Amino acid sequence: MSDLTELPNIGKELAKRLELAGFENAEALKAAGTEKVFINLKTVFPGVCHNQLYAIEGAVQGIRWHYLTEQRKQELREFFKMAEK
Repeated sequence: MSDLTELPNIGKELAKRLELAGFENAEALKAAGTEKVFINLKTVFPGVCHNQLYAIEGAVQGIRWHYLTEQRKQELREFFKMAEK
C-alpha cells in the first residue's frame, strides 16, 4: 500500500486531511475517485477549495495538477460549484 504523500500534489497536510476523511493510502484514493474523495473531504473540512480538488484529480491521474486538461478542469469547476450548494 502506497503512502499518500508519494502521489503528486499530496503534501503532509493534505495527506492528514485525506486520512481523516477515510482515505488511508493511494489505492483507496484512486479506487474512490476524485469526486467521492472531495465530497468526503468536504464533509470533514467544509472550507476545502477548488485547488484541493485539482490536487486530488492530479494525484488520481498520477500527474501534477498543472497538467490536467482544460476540459477536465472545467468539469471539476462545475462539480465544485455544485458541491458548494
